[in-house]
Amino acid sequence: MTTHPTPTLISRYASGDPRVDDATVWAVEAHLESCAPCRAQLSDAVGPADRQLLDRVAVGVVAGIEAGPAPVRRRRLRRSGFAARILPSLATAGALMLIAVLFETTFASLPSLVLLVAPVAPLLPVAAAWSRRTDPAWELMATMPRTGLPLLLRRTLAVLTVVVPVLAAAGWSTGQSPALWLLPGLAFTTGALALGGLVGVDRAALGLTVLWSVGVILPSLVGRQLPVILESDSWPGWALATVALVAVTAVRAGDHNRLRLDRISSDRS
Repeated sequence: MTTHPTPTLISRYASGDPRVDDATVWAVEAHLESCAPCRAQLSDAVGPADRQLLDRVAVGVVAGIEAGPAPVRRRRLRRSGFAARILPSLATAGALMLIAVLFETTFASLPSLVLLVAPVAPLLPVAAAWSRRTDPAWELMATMPRTGLPLLLRRTLAVLTVVVPVLAAAGWSTGQSPALWLLPGLAFTTGALALGGLVGVDRAALGLTVLWSVGVILPSLVGRQLPVILESDSWPGWALATVALVAVTAVRAGDHNRLRLDRISSDRS
């Protein structure tokens, strides 16, 4: 609008006259933003009831500004935060490795419990890092464009940053080769990510933990002998398995997007 609106038009605009079309309303509003005299006419054209409402709102705004913001009660740790949700699982993994160290140093005749537990120790916090059961904002996070595998990898890296030093301390205290506790742990972690695109990371981690416990840990303790897959010359096989599972996870990255969308649909139905 290049000219000033007429007083009649301003009056109709102020009263919400339906005869004023949308294009004219937009033009008047654009003009009012930069024209103080027309805004003064608009103020005069407002009816008594509207003026009283505006006055009450203005008084409330001024009172709120003068009172200032209300004091905010700060929490020491937000329960909905990522760290707060995985702390119990990280503590469980650390306690599990501590028990393994104590068990190994106490019962020297048994196979190394540190090596037996190390492959599955990272799986519990990894599962907790990407589980809709422990994340109150899971549906919101899952619908964001950069979730799926990228977010899962970032959270897994954060978990491994805490778990790997614990494994290193357990391996160092018992004199075990780093390759025999690190590579199996990485292989099982990548295996959980690869299978997680099909069944969910939490289910994949739980399934791998159960299979390893029943198929390897219990028979090894009963037979009092370390399995062949954890002997000193087995690390190349674990390295190859880790590389292969990383490749599978990268190739099947879209499975995580499909799975999260399927879960959202099932939650809403």
